[in-house]
Amino acid sequence: YPKCAQCPDFVAPDSTPGVMTWDELLEHMDNLVTWGQDELKTWHKTASALQVGNTQSEQACTTEDLQHRTQLQNKLAGICEDMCKQVGAYPKCAQC
Repeated sequence: YPKCAQCPDFVAPDSTPGVMTWDELLEHMDNLVTWGQDELKTWHKTASALQVGNTQSEQACTTEDLQHRTQLQNKLAGICEDMCKQVGAYPKCAQC
């Protein structure tokens, strides 16, 4: 029956269903290594494309960051000035 001439493509059922043998485990680990290497290649390509293609968005982010920093410094300058006025150090304060 498994060596029947009329069934050349016959594949025997798993002799250990639900249990992984050492040979199956080693084959699975080899497949994982191959899969992992392929994934790393894909990630490297994606990362390279992102680094090359983002110069305009990087400049836009830098400009927006500078605007936020300016707003924060202006807000803090006003608070610093108010605090120095309350303690009587305003015209002589070096930080304001």
